[in-house]
Amino acid sequence: MHFFSYPQEMATTSWNRPVKHDDGASAEPEVDVISLGRRVRHLRKSQGMTLDDLGTAVGAAPSQLSLIENGKREPKLGMLQALGKALGVGIDQLLGAEPPSRRAALEIELERYQRGPLYESLGLPKVRVSSRLSMDVLESLVGLQHELERRLDEQAATPEEARRANTELRAEMRARNNHYEDIEAQAQELLKAVGFKGGPLSHHVAADIAEHLGFSLQYVSDLPHSTRSVTDLKNSRIYLTQGHRSEHDPRSVLLQAVGHYVLGHQTPTDYADFLRQRVYTNYFAAALLMPEHATVDFLKKAKAAKELAIEDLRDAFSVSYETAAHRFTNLATHHLGIPCHFQKVHVSGIIHKAYENDGVNFPADHTGAIEGQPVCRNWTSRAVFDVPDKFRAFNQYTDTKAGTFWCTAITERHSSGEYSLSIGIPYKEVKWFRGRDTAERSVSNCPDESCCRRPPADLAAQWAGNAWPSARANSHLLAALPPGAFPGVDETEVYSFLQAHAERL
Repeated sequence: MHFFSYPQEMATTSWNRPVKHDDGASAEPEVDVISLGRRVRHLRKSQGMTLDDLGTAVGAAPSQLSLIENGKREPKLGMLQALGKALGVGIDQLLGAEPPSRRAALEIELERYQRGPLYESLGLPKVRVSSRLSMDVLESLVGLQHELERRLDEQAATPEEARRANTELRAEMRARNNHYEDIEAQAQELLKAVGFKGGPLSHHVAADIAEHLGFSLQYVSDLPHSTRSVTDLKNSRIYLTQGHRSEHDPRSVLLQAVGHYVLGHQTPTDYADFLRQRVYTNYFAAALLMPEHATVDFLKKAKAAKELAIEDLRDAFSVSYETAAHRFTNLATHHLGIPCHFQKVHVSGIIHKAYENDGVNFPADHTGAIEGQPVCRNWTSRAVFDVPDKFRAFNQYTDTKAGTFWCTAITERHSSGEYSLSIGIPYKEVKWFRGRDTAERSVSNCPDESCCRRPPADLAAQWAGNAWPSARANSHLLAALPPGAFPGVDETEVYSFLQAHAERL
């Protein structure tokens, strides 16, 4: 992964956006000294008293009272009683939560903001809150703080924010039929620059692409555990690892790192921006591994022969089935006129990734998010887990409320479990695909609960009320995603890694 667009950012800025911290404990003392101080000042001035006058009445130095009024000292009980008596109010009124005026409320809010962790993280000088500060300035400063907090809240990478960002990005992809002409053109230009002649893209040519862009490659054993690659823009190096991370094609990891540079990515402004950059760099890497012209030519010949098959596409370009399936969705609708859908589903039945432009009725939550939703048990992406033959693709027709779809799927095992990868198309397009003669057929009535989410009546009659499972609670589902512009990546760890390797140059 490449972190910054411009080398100077490595020396002058941090990639992590300021975030609010909350350890569950109250950050305020038991007595709200800021509110108390503003109330004392308001009552003193409303009675025409100076600090000297009030000091004489309570037996305290004006400087001590000034500290109390500015919320910098908590008065003892005896002083609270004396202040109440001098100002003609009870202690309860002095400690009241409701500010005495609009100005006092703004002063209290501004003071609290300036003492909080968010303001501290900005490194800005503090504004002295006094009577000389106009109401307009108070309103503006507090309003700016509200807007900053609102934007940071919007950018927080919570699971809900992640689903919303996924939903928006999928809508963008659907509107373009998942085809990005500008990225295709940039990939083609690079391939031409390194003299690529066709066929599967070799590791050697992938390295040539990096070298053409001015980067040298370094394979290391101590790459930060939360990264797949690290790019040193100061010294034009891309750090990669070998061996133990075999789930990711090394060519794809390198080309994704190159993609951040070629596409001019800057530090993500929020989680949606981070996600969009990942999608674009994945697309860019696939466009290099499976060049548009060659891939479209291959697909058109297969379509003419009515032998379209994802596994053939995989084998022709020496890529993973998942990469071939993704690339099919990039090109099938735009070049072949075939609408389609893609699913990556965990063995538990939960959607991990999905895309559709063919009207299939994916399960979705109230925000329209698909990821994290359970797939119907009767769909190909679930049925394939029960198929003994794991070598060949499994094909099935499924009748749904949105129409009949033909799907082809395989399963793959990863460190996080077993997944199915499937491509589906409407019935009218099946004539172009190998496997259309399958006798496998199922019916899905989802989202009707009687389809597969409600247990059969005979099982329910036997066990309803007599079963108590101990659920495997996934606590990470309740937590926000890791903070920062690159969620889960430790900034100090990456900088320390780069520093250690830079010293060896």
